[in-house]
Amino acid sequence: MRIFVLGAGATGSLLAQLLERQGHTVWCGDRDLQRAYHFLGKSSSIAITDVNARNLHGIVRAARGCQLIVNASASVFNQIVMRAALRLRVHYVDLSSHLTQNPFKAEQLGFAKRFEEKNRLALINTGAAPGLTNLLVKRAAEMLDSVQDVQIRLYESSESDDPISQWSPEGTFDEAISNPRVYRAGKFQMGKRFAELEKFRFPDPVGNANVVLAAQDEVATLPYYIPMQSMDVKIGGNEFDRLRRWYKQGKLSKSRGIVRQRFPQTLSPRKIASLIRQGILQNARFAAVVLTTGVKRRAKQEQRLLIRTDCIFPTLYQIRQQGLYTTPVAYATAHVAALFIKFFPRDMAGVFPPEALPVETRRAIIAGIRKHSVRINHRTNVLRNSEEDEEF
Repeated sequence: MRIFVLGAGATGSLLAQLLERQGHTVWCGDRDLQRAYHFLGKSSSIAITDVNARNLHGIVRAARGCQLIVNASASVFNQIVMRAALRLRVHYVDLSSHLTQNPFKAEQLGFAKRFEEKNRLALINTGAAPGLTNLLVKRAAEMLDSVQDVQIRLYESSESDDPISQWSPEGTFDEAISNPRVYRAGKFQMGKRFAELEKFRFPDPVGNANVVLAAQDEVATLPYYIPMQSMDVKIGGNEFDRLRRWYKQGKLSKSRGIVRQRFPQTLSPRKIASLIRQGILQNARFAAVVLTTGVKRRAKQEQRLLIRTDCIFPTLYQIRQQGLYTTPVAYATAHVAALFIKFFPRDMAGVFPPEALPVETRRAIIAGIRKHSVRINHRTNVLRNSEEDEEF
């Protein structure tokens, strides 16, 4: 395919390179050309054009001739980029939702009828979390006759005394000042920021970590496609511990705006390499766990099952061994998104989150991500009563 990637930052630049390796014709658009060149590297043959994601006409001009537009810029621009895709009559992909119009439903879903009329597909929330996490929830749901509870637990950390933006600083800030969305007793609710502290056991080498409620996009699509009773997402790790501390100190608010000292620009590969040489940045980790509780009927009996999937992504050290200088979050997001595009079902029309894709496509993406040094382990436990559930 001919693919235009809007946004050539840490994630977009790596995604563009992965798509080029798949054999696609790729070019990028970004409002900061010098920064984009730093991320793509001097040896890259990928063309970059000057374009502002706020400018619909500019996106249309820059993307003309493509078959697919990928929004790898901030999710606040999703609707503008989707309109550009409709004008060009091309397919669309993005990495996350912004949830401005409705805090409980992905804004991209409102474009479903228009994409159906154009006979084009918009595939939304195709990163690691959301994205891969959605696929894992759907996989577990298909093993059950009914789903009761879904819990997603994420871990982000960097071995550095100074704040390090593992992905978009604007995205991190937006997440930090937003109230988390939860689904309880079949109803959407707004939770309190950094609330419901819980000690959670991540797979080794992470181990135990405190996690708290976070504003994640999975809650804005999964309950619409998978009947369930409750769902929440929590995040832990020193990156989120730092945000929680600033919130308690009154340093995080929409009125204050983004403070660059606390939310620095995402590091270019060259800058990451420099910090590693100086010993300022030693390592960084990213992990995700999906827990799905539900009922499986066997003959005349019902069993309550807990299906757990652990995902351990390559650490900063392991990514360096591959010859790359990027953060684990950007690495994970770009590689998963590249697989969504590799197995892109062009015969579908409309707007779909990952969990709404055909089973063959979902299985191919999960199988493909294992080939990129991502460890995925599934485990199923039989639950006999609520006490055992809590104990697990």
